[in-house]
Amino acid sequence: MAIRSQTAIEELRERFQGLTTALKESSQSPLEASLHFCQEFCQVLVEHAGRWKTDEDPLPLLEVYTVAILSFAKAASCLSSECENAPLLLEKLALSCAELLLLLPQHVPGALWEEFQSSMKLAHSLLQESGSTQLCLLSVLAQEDGVWSNTTLSSIMSNLIPQTEQG
Repeated sequence: MAIRSQTAIEELRERFQGLTTALKESSQSPLEASLHFCQEFCQVLVEHAGRWKTDEDPLPLLEVYTVAILSFAKAASCLSSECENAPLLLEKLALSCAELLLLLPQHVPGALWEEFQSSMKLAHSLLQESGSTQLCLLSVLAQEDGVWSNTTLSSIMSNLIPQTEQG
């Protein structure tokens, strides 16, 4: 599975890079090119995300989301500000990734977590340049040693009152 997964992830990176190149070189209006990019981006994402059974092994999907978010962030500066689909796509992608992280039954292996951390840090930085804050939650989670290392999150999920609010 690991080799198949790596091959699929590399293919995904290449497809997203191809979409970004097409966006940059498009002869369409910026809005039309952005709309086309978002549509194609979603199709590629759905195609790749559908390759794995997340109930059996959700980690490949985390890799897909990580690559997708970073790829989108790298293309964001080329997207038209008039394209309403772009922020919506990013928001849905970020929420899906956060939801997956919260549903993971096990600790994310070190190399995958480190890839997630570095990708979210870079993606958040790239998106902040254009004023987007849609990766704030993922950025905060990525600063931890793992999803459940965040004490506030762990407290909320276990119905405990965080210490700062205890009287």
